[in-house]
Amino acid sequence: MRVGVPKEIKKNEHRIGLTPTAVREYVAHGHQVSVETNAGLGAGFTDEDYVRAGATIAPDARTIFDCSDMIVKVKEPQKVEWEMLREGQILFTYLHLAPDPDQTHGLMKSGCAAVAYETVTDARGGLPLLAPMSEVAGRIAVFSAAETLLKHNGGMGLLFCGVPGVAPARVLVLGGGVVGLNAARMALGLGAEVVLLERSIPRMAYIDEVTGGRVITRYSSINAIEEELVKADVVIGAVLVPGASAPKLVSRDDLKKMKNGSVLVDVAIDQGGCFETSRPTTHEDPTYVIDGVVHYCVANMPGAAPRTSSEALNNATLPFGLALADHGLDALKANPHLARGLNVLNGKLTYPAVGEALGLPWEDPYGVWAGA
Repeated sequence: MRVGVPKEIKKNEHRIGLTPTAVREYVAHGHQVSVETNAGLGAGFTDEDYVRAGATIAPDARTIFDCSDMIVKVKEPQKVEWEMLREGQILFTYLHLAPDPDQTHGLMKSGCAAVAYETVTDARGGLPLLAPMSEVAGRIAVFSAAETLLKHNGGMGLLFCGVPGVAPARVLVLGGGVVGLNAARMALGLGAEVVLLERSIPRMAYIDEVTGGRVITRYSSINAIEEELVKADVVIGAVLVPGASAPKLVSRDDLKKMKNGSVLVDVAIDQGGCFETSRPTTHEDPTYVIDGVVHYCVANMPGAAPRTSSEALNNATLPFGLALADHGLDALKANPHLARGLNVLNGKLTYPAVGEALGLPWEDPYGVWAGA
């Protein structure tokens, strides 16, 4: 199969869909890989690195899209990219369609088969291709919160870790999944006081065990959220409903009860955000203030560490990408977990949560949602 890797064009995005190590694996499987010139520079990979791995270098994105049977990316395609997709072509990348009707309709119009990293599952019900970026995002969220708390960045002027005789920041984490656990552990490591709200009792027990009881866990309810918001210096939104829009857990009215100069970090922003007042921002201009509360809502937090993120992402995506390259869409018939990554096929929506979020009909071409 002809596999193409275009340069990411979303603002401040420096990750790359395939690292040279991954390219070498594709070539070893007999595939032809084309990489857009300078596509890997942001992550520290040169064109020469890709040539040594067996890839050819293409002069521009148009060449990549025109000559490839499968496109491998990181971020969701921008308008100029989805307009280059064609019928029968496979797109393998993060999509986050639920809050993005324009992209959804663009992909449907293209006729491509769009497979989303974030909805591929595993035998344990996990999201193996979302997990590595969730780990990175959860950790970066804490660094970003600590920096944003400083006065010159708009925060209340609180040192995250405190000093002897002065309390550290109190961090509230909403959600105990991969993002939430990584954020909680990182915040603990930096000396903060951490409270985590979660609805799964087994998950809370696990978090209590792996953190030695140092994270305060509470069952997530309206009352618990309201009680903890007024005490928090930092709130990290880490909730996820696979493929669907994130639930809004903090309202505009709630902001008035929070401390002036406190910080909200919305890691769920790719799925529409879990705070009512969230809107996507960039690494270049990451924050804004509403009612005295600083919002940090960067839509590609792992993009701040493109080398680490690209390598971690490729470690997870490689076996699935190779399956698609080796077998085409037949790989979806053979692997129901990969089939759940399919969001668009032949102009039709194939993921139920996206259909529900956007009010669109959907189909189940591989029967993976029957009885789910």
